[in-house]
Amino acid sequence: MGSTLINNTTTVIRQRQRRIAINSFDPNNKDIVYEQSASPVTPSIQLTRNRQDATQGSSTGRATYYQPMHLWDKASRNLTHFTTHFSFIIDSQNRTNYADGFAFFLAPNGSKLPNAGGGTLGLVPNNQTLNATENPFVAVEFDIFSNVEWDPPAEHVGIDINSMRSAANVTWFAADSIKQGKLNQAWISYDATSLNLSVTFTGSSNGTTLLQHLSAIVDLRTYLPEYVTFGFSGATGTSFAIHQILSWDFNSTLQELQVIANPPAMTPSYPPVVTEKKKGANNTGLAVGLAMGGVVVVLGLGLVSFKLWKKGSDDEEEDDQDFEEHMGDDFGRGTGPKRYSYAELARAADNFKDENELGQGGFGGVYRGYLKDINSYVAIKRISEHSHQGIKEFASEVKIISRLRHRNLVQLIGWCPKRKKLLLVYEYMPNGSLDVHLFNKQNLLRWTVRYNIARGLAAALLYLNEEWEQCVVHRDIKSSNIMLDSEFNAKLGDFGLARLVDHAKGAQTTALAGTLGYMAPECNTTFRATKESDVYSFGVVALEIACGRKPIKYNAPEREINIVEWVWGLYGSGRILEAADERLDGDFVEEQMKCLMVVGLWCAHPDHRSRPSMRQAIQVLNFEAPLPTLPLSLPVPTYVHSSSNLAPFSIDNSSGDVQYQTMSSTSNSNTTSSGVTTTSDDVSPSKSLLHSRQHTLMK
Repeated sequence: MGSTLINNTTTVIRQRQRRIAINSFDPNNKDIVYEQSASPVTPSIQLTRNRQDATQGSSTGRATYYQPMHLWDKASRNLTHFTTHFSFIIDSQNRTNYADGFAFFLAPNGSKLPNAGGGTLGLVPNNQTLNATENPFVAVEFDIFSNVEWDPPAEHVGIDINSMRSAANVTWFAADSIKQGKLNQAWISYDATSLNLSVTFTGSSNGTTLLQHLSAIVDLRTYLPEYVTFGFSGATGTSFAIHQILSWDFNSTLQELQVIANPPAMTPSYPPVVTEKKKGANNTGLAVGLAMGGVVVVLGLGLVSFKLWKKGSDDEEEDDQDFEEHMGDDFGRGTGPKRYSYAELARAADNFKDENELGQGGFGGVYRGYLKDINSYVAIKRISEHSHQGIKEFASEVKIISRLRHRNLVQLIGWCPKRKKLLLVYEYMPNGSLDVHLFNKQNLLRWTVRYNIARGLAAALLYLNEEWEQCVVHRDIKSSNIMLDSEFNAKLGDFGLARLVDHAKGAQTTALAGTLGYMAPECNTTFRATKESDVYSFGVVALEIACGRKPIKYNAPEREINIVEWVWGLYGSGRILEAADERLDGDFVEEQMKCLMVVGLWCAHPDHRSRPSMRQAIQVLNFEAPLPTLPLSLPVPTYVHSSSNLAPFSIDNSSGDVQYQTMSSTSNSNTTSSGVTTTSDDVSPSKSLLHSRQHTLMK
């Protein structure tokens, strides 16, 4: 009996992740590849030569990760999501003439440092500055020298695509930090769904630390191959500066299709045509052949199915081990939240259909479901596969909130810790989140309800910061994380960023976390989450409740962009009630309105040492203590660079005037080679702190 081979294949989706975390660059660390002038000078990377090391006028250097990144998958055309954070110093050693800058870049795998001058930052050859399609790259540049042919007329941060003429750029307020060699920070993220390349970075002026932002829409598949080299590139020319990278974190996630060859199955070939005389015998042979072939096929498919099942089982077991490792030995021994299977929760939420979605957060969607075992509706938080919240953060949220018991905290009911299927089950809040009611014109919260919400949130924070056995620093207090039950009582939720801290310590060194507009100003420099930073966030929310507006209003006049600065200005001129939500139409108790606003300002004081404890704030809100007397002008935080790279925080309150100094750049516009028109306008420190531009790259 003849036979043929059937080539069976199975296509599976694999999630490829990469994590890099380097806090000190040791010469013995082989993970970083150095080219030309770049070298490890413990604890940093020195991208360009120190002028004291040689008399040579120009210097270029690259430092890249030793393995390429799988940027996108050709089979599925899926793009990777990635985020990176690095701290750096550009030091001109107090010179006023300096150059040239550095960039974080992506280039085809195997890309090498070209023979180039300082103005190209080591990205492209000199003859391809405006058209590098032969040597493609995408980069975020921190450029400190203006090359007339392609640069704007000042220090700037830009997004470059195959050209040194940035497709999007913004003035970078960095002159002070460059001359004094101060530490700066940068955060770059790429969203593979929205194609948004986003950059947040620090600068400084007149001693004030600024947080700036730039973003562009770009499909990286259009410009780069599947695998890319990534890292840092810097250069100097006749002018000079030292370029150092002090720390680097990088995370990426890509879903890729993989075709797995299954074991070949033997199937019988058709027998030759026979005479009538042999018919019975041959039919018997055919039946046996078909039966044997069928058995082989079934066995082959069964083997493949078993391997796939075993792989899934191993993955789930690995998840369980990871989860238990982060949770500790004592978790789950008593009563408390229940562990559910994914199937149970998917069934409860009707397979997470769109009509059951309650909202979207930074970590994924929240869905309404119904659990029969408790006969109740629930809110199921489904962690996105592309979320930065992994097993560690997931376990942290479960471990912390499962031990907390307070009437103003959302109760955790259960969880499911499976790979790509991380789920949290909370009590259902029928009135949604506070921000929906504050900023939706169709909803209007009465004043008595608002004041009760503020006091409920304060009570929750008092419990977290002072009354529980350990201090819980929430790190992401904002109106969208404050839920409202059926009677509009406030319940604080979303503990994905929360951390436990000993009461005696009160602070924890951590990566910058939170939401712009709610973060305390010192967090941008000290990178410490504290009780006081939570108090600041409460102050911002208190002002939101009273004023009915968001903490940042980009289209407002300069002094009204930031809610704290705006209300403080009205407080100083004796007109604080003018900030009350116009939609209330005066229907509020003036004494309570003024109290909530002043407490909000007190809690949002720029100096963390001048903020109240939550117990003090509650006493004032309950009219058990008098209103505090605040400075008539908003104090301005200043930061002084120190060798520890964690700058101490201080306040200049010697003058009754606001300490902001106006800075401006010449208004100009230009059209890039990609067809993007960018404009830089006069920018004050208040606007630069919140400066955000969105650019769309035309294909």
